[in-house]
Amino acid sequence: MNAENAESAENAEDTRDAQDTRDTRAAGRSAGRTKIAIVTGAGSGIGRAVSVELLRAGWSVALAGRRAETLEATAALVPGGTGLAVRTDVSRPEEVTALFDAVRDRFGRLDLLFNNAGTFGPGGVPFEDLPYDAWRHVVDTNLNGAFLCAQGAYRQMKEQNPRGGRIINNGSISAHTPRPLSAPYTATKHALTGLTKSLSLDGRAYDIAVGQIDIGNAATDMTARMQTGALQASGETAPEPVMDVADVARTVRHMAELPLEANVQFVTVLATAMPYVGRG
Repeated sequence: MNAENAESAENAEDTRDAQDTRDTRAAGRSAGRTKIAIVTGAGSGIGRAVSVELLRAGWSVALAGRRAETLEATAALVPGGTGLAVRTDVSRPEEVTALFDAVRDRFGRLDLLFNNAGTFGPGGVPFEDLPYDAWRHVVDTNLNGAFLCAQGAYRQMKEQNPRGGRIINNGSISAHTPRPLSAPYTATKHALTGLTKSLSLDGRAYDIAVGQIDIGNAATDMTARMQTGALQASGETAPEPVMDVADVARTVRHMAELPLEANVQFVTVLATAMPYVGRG
């Protein structure tokens, strides 16, 4: 064997060894155990749909939200599923701490945080008339809540064995392009994109993968008004197409079930004909 062929064979062997190492690490993380997730805002809408998708796929899911009865209703949609309802206001640090303590006590580890809890805030209010309390409520829920939950997930994922896990932040089309009269919501969703990038970079050292899903017009109670009429940039009000929220849930599950060596950094899922690309 000449020197060139010997070098090629050595490189091929190194490649196989690296792949074997990755396969062993991935198998060690998942073999013989149920994956554990926290879903915030799990009592309705996208959070409920994602929770149901994961429960049906065999995940154990901690359902976090402000109303215990809606969390229990979500869990009841998958008879035989392992759902843990934990009443949580994500804007309150002590309640977020209690959420992660409950998950650690019940399941022992955490594989996924779906940072989904959010609020639109008051609609149709001119920016100059927006009360500070309304602004603060949206920031506390959408941004500060995502920070607190991500911090809790980081701490647990760094300490557990096997180490690591995944965080998926629910951004929005508004993380790219605003709707009229939506300054608080749009500002927090733009900020969430920066948080996703920063967490993704910092998480590399600890096998923590972080990505973001940006969603446009999933059919939920929160978007029901879009089908009858939503304010457009032109000042007109017009109905907008929506899509099945189950398509969002399947996308989140795909992101969640990738090996930690792979990551969907950003993905946009939207109703095909909604007024987003071009002039709509």
